[in-house]
Amino acid sequence: MPIVQVKDLTKVYKMGRSEVHALRGLCLEIEAGEFMAIMGRSGSGKSTLLNMVGCLDRPTSGTVIIDGVEVSSLPKGYLPRIRREKIGFVFQQFNLIPTLTAVENIMLPLRYHQIRGNNRKKRALALLEQVNLVERANHRPNELSGGEQQRVSLARALVTHPAIILADEPTGELDTHLAAEIIALLRRFNQETGQTIIIVTHDPLVAESTDRIVRMLDGQVESDKRLR
Repeated sequence: MPIVQVKDLTKVYKMGRSEVHALRGLCLEIEAGEFMAIMGRSGSGKSTLLNMVGCLDRPTSGTVIIDGVEVSSLPKGYLPRIRREKIGFVFQQFNLIPTLTAVENIMLPLRYHQIRGNNRKKRALALLEQVNLVERANHRPNELSGGEQQRVSLARALVTHPAIILADEPTGELDTHLAAEIIALLRRFNQETGQTIIIVTHDPLVAESTDRIVRMLDGQVESDKRLR
C-alpha cells in the first residue's frame, strides 16, 4: 500500500469575494521509501499539497491517506498526533529556536514522545554525530552557518524516526556546495532507514538528484517522471 495517497484533492481559498483554486482534483500516490521531488512555479499548488500531506491544512474536498490513515476526515484535534508520529519537517528558513542550542533544538520534538531527558539528549547527540555536527552541539543558531543550521533542522526532523520527511525548499538559502551536502544527507538517510522523503524545490539540480520528479501546474500534476 502507498504511504501517501491523494485522491481528487481540491483546495479553495477565499480572498474577499474572490476564490483561489490552489488544488484542482489532484491525484497522487507515493510508495514507502521513495526519494522524490515536487516541482512547479510559484502558485502551482506544490506548497499547498505539502501542507495537506503534512496535516497542516485540510482540503476543501478529496481524500488524503497517510500510512493507511485517512487524515482528511479526522477531527482537527487528531492531526497533531499524526504529525508527531508520522512526519518530520525541514524548512527553507530552518525554523530553529534562537534561544536553544543545537542539541536542545533537536531534543524538542521528543518532549511529546514521553522520552526521558537523558535519553532525549543521547538520541539528539547521536543524530548530530550523523550530520557531522557533534562539536557544535552547544552552539545557538546565530553561532552556526546556514549549512550547519539546516543540518540541525534535518536532525530535528529525523529524531522521532518519522515515516515521512517533508522538505520544503531545504536548499533555498544555501549555495550550491552546501545544497549538495544537504541532499546527500537526505539521500543517505533514505537509503539507510527507508524513510520516505518528499522535497519541494525550484532547483532542477536538486530535483534531478532524486528518483522521481512530479511537476505541478495550476493545482494539478502536469507530469510524473521516474529517473531511477
